[in-house]
Amino acid sequence: MNFKHIHIGSVIEKRVIESKIEISRICIFMKCSEEEVMEMYSSEDLNTGMLLRWSKLLEYDFFRIYTQHLILYSPPSNADRQMPSGIKTKLPVFRKNIYSKEIIDFILDLIRTGSKTRTEIVQEYRIPKTTLYKWISKNITENTPEDENT
Repeated sequence: MNFKHIHIGSVIEKRVIESKIEISRICIFMKCSEEEVMEMYSSEDLNTGMLLRWSKLLEYDFFRIYTQHLILYSPPSNADRQMPSGIKTKLPVFRKNIYSKEIIDFILDLIRTGSKTRTEIVQEYRIPKTTLYKWISKNITENTPEDENT
């Protein structure tokens, strides 16, 4: 999955194929024609209401794909820059980032292949060092000399 350039229509189409849902059921649920469904498959983006309907029909959180994009490619947040002091937001505040299995695999693959160092990953993707090291300890078996294990 390419989280940098998202083509949501093709992702939806893949999920439809995996789910083996008939086009007639899709048209009834989505309240649209077969041609409109095909147009959505070719669309790079969809409005949120339509994406929510697809998520419910296909039992898959398509919004999470965009969340992963934000985690990997958005500029670092700065609490002081977001809201003037003394003013609290009325929007929900999320405490932690959500890392999907695909994101974890993507990051670990960068380490395995030597494409990026651990330091580069922490700096570029702003993944906390402790989080990265937990992923590594759970997923990568490394051969380290005994003197480094102390």
